[in-house]
Amino acid sequence: MSIPGMRLSPLRVAVAVVALGGLGVGTAYGYDMWSDTQSTRSEKPWFAGYVDATATPTFEFESPADDSGREVILSFIVAATDDSCAPSWGTAYSLDEASVALDLDRRIARLKQKDGGVAVSFGGLNNSELSSVCTDPADLKAAYSAVLDRYDVTTVDLDIEGDDLADTRAGARRAQVMAELQAENRAAGNDIAVWLTLPTATFGLTEDGTTAVAQMLAAGVDISGVNAMTMDFGDSREKTQSMSDASISALEQTHRQLKALYSRAGISLTDATIWHKVGATPMIGQNDIQGEIFTLDDAVALNTFAVTHGLGRMSMWSMNRDQSCGPNYVDLTRVSDSCSGVDQGAVRFATMLSAGFDGRAVRAAGNVTTSEPVDPEKILDVPATSPYVIWSESSSYLQGTKIVWHRNVYEAKWWTRGDLPDSPVLAQWETPWTLIGPVLRGETPVVVPTLPEGTYSNWEGGVAYEKGTRVLFSGVPFQAKWWTQGDSPEAASSDPDASPWVPLKASEVASIAAGLAG
Repeated sequence: MSIPGMRLSPLRVAVAVVALGGLGVGTAYGYDMWSDTQSTRSEKPWFAGYVDATATPTFEFESPADDSGREVILSFIVAATDDSCAPSWGTAYSLDEASVALDLDRRIARLKQKDGGVAVSFGGLNNSELSSVCTDPADLKAAYSAVLDRYDVTTVDLDIEGDDLADTRAGARRAQVMAELQAENRAAGNDIAVWLTLPTATFGLTEDGTTAVAQMLAAGVDISGVNAMTMDFGDSREKTQSMSDASISALEQTHRQLKALYSRAGISLTDATIWHKVGATPMIGQNDIQGEIFTLDDAVALNTFAVTHGLGRMSMWSMNRDQSCGPNYVDLTRVSDSCSGVDQGAVRFATMLSAGFDGRAVRAAGNVTTSEPVDPEKILDVPATSPYVIWSESSSYLQGTKIVWHRNVYEAKWWTRGDLPDSPVLAQWETPWTLIGPVLRGETPVVVPTLPEGTYSNWEGGVAYEKGTRVLFSGVPFQAKWWTQGDSPEAASSDPDASPWVPLKASEVASIAAGLAG
């Protein structure tokens, strides 16, 4: 696809091949995303840490140490072992039994007396999420409703992992029942938010994860967002990569995937709105994989990224673990339910991760997603304000070529022709383009590296050139890939494979120019 009137001369296109690798723009330009900058969110981002309701020793969530504990996500509701359609707390207690043995109902009421709130998480890794084993939709809806009604919950957290996530039939049931529950609650004037908590790697959601999101959208669920489990990265994380950097990579890719999923569902959302539909949940301290340790420094770095990018939610696993281990806990590489495995001193992960997340989950539950069509004028690419050539469907681009499309800069990962830079793909390997970032306010075309007259002979159409011969064309140096005569270097940009000429790299031009100056 191309925009009428936006075709450039072949020489201008050569800029993309010979241009310098970095942009010479300083902070004076400032950042201007041009489009996709405003979210329609109506509630501030919120923080709520997970609390393992059945772990011992019991975590007293009803007595929060500070504001970071005023809202919690109680986990996990799963199917009872003796009744697949009966909700239970970790298979250990029925709802009634938890009220007696854990005094859970009273403790929830006490937290609410203190202006706190609870969300409930269904699923987890170790047991069966209700949709996976309760196959009757009516019974499944009744099971979910029993939990929502009992605890007066407005935010549902669906923590889908392992076999539960791979079960697409269960995913379809879950999506359909959630759509019905949400529609019925909203029709009755009740708010209900549905979050999907899904495992991620540094490349984002797994294929099963994107399928789960797609099923929800196809069923008509207005999902509040996808909460990325930024933990246990395994082989996808480089050994020297910090946990915060790995988490940021996972979040960036989740954002890209979520935007593609909404696009495929026919819902247009701005980048800012998509970011508000992304949540992050690190596992503080020692993770389940040895060598993966989420430190206090990682918490600061992740929080900074999350606040800057406008993530809608921050959580952590878990509030039970937010303290240093005692002297009797010897093997810190073994994950504990009641301590982090790192020396925290008097500092709490919850305090660091919650900074800037001043909203409330209970209020955010009322947000409704609406399509936000982008004004075509806001994504119109203009040559005079584009650092690189504007992408054209008919042009070929070599590996490393940078282009501009919809006011973003992309770089070709391999030779490409006709592949839309912003095609809504779910996996990076599906596209030949890497998004570098937005066109910055005040940018102009990158200056084409040239050499002084006389450095090489000027190209002439009647002259035969041997392989390796260098010439100047309008001051731009080119080198012959094979014997040629009559083939203008100007065509090298529009058809780089067929052209016998290739422009010299910027580094080569700079080296030659320096030699001439010396």
